[in-house]
Amino acid sequence: MELKDLTPEQRKVLLQEALEIEKAERKQKEADRQAYKDLVSEKVDQVFPLLEEISCKLASQKQQIYNEFAAALEMKKKLYDVRDSQNSHAFMNANGTRRITLGYYVIDSYDDTVNDGITIVKEYISGLARDDNSRMLVDTVMKLLAKDQKGSLKPSRVMQLRQMADRSGDPRFIEGVAIIANAYKPTPSKTFIRAEAKDENGAWKSIPLGMTEA
Repeated sequence: MELKDLTPEQRKVLLQEALEIEKAERKQKEADRQAYKDLVSEKVDQVFPLLEEISCKLASQKQQIYNEFAAALEMKKKLYDVRDSQNSHAFMNANGTRRITLGYYVIDSYDDTVNDGITIVKEYISGLARDDNSRMLVDTVMKLLAKDQKGSLKPSRVMQLRQMADRSGDPRFIEGVAIIANAYKPTPSKTFIRAEAKDENGAWKSIPLGMTEA
């Protein structure tokens, strides 16, 4: 039987049935979505304490490892005249098959005087653009003065600037770069531990210590 063969009353009943089916499907979908949200919430609350426990144990064991090497670090400083500024120390077993590296990351940062140094260098360099060669020098210096996404200068670029300033022999250029270099105040960041072992081919392989690497 086709739709055109139905009476108005039959069509009305059929439409009502279709609407009821659609409504039931919507309700079922909403119920399924709510069931999913409830499942996710339950699993988050169930697993979260386990992750907190892992984090606490990892932090505790990390500190324990640093404590274990504290005496060795102190001895290394005295015996080898190691500078306090050294940000990593590698220790190896007698067989040369296992290596543990302790250290900390460094965040490059400068105090506010860096802007004074940059201004001096830019003032000096802007007066040099007279021909193609000098314009190339200006472009190079300006690129070295460009800050990264975090708004900081890269120390390696400052070293390049210092070499260029020294070669130029210009007191103003040298002064500006010196101010920039002296404004460098690196900030120690998170400490880290790396563990590596040599495989059968003699290559160093890292031991996974994080949730990402494991």
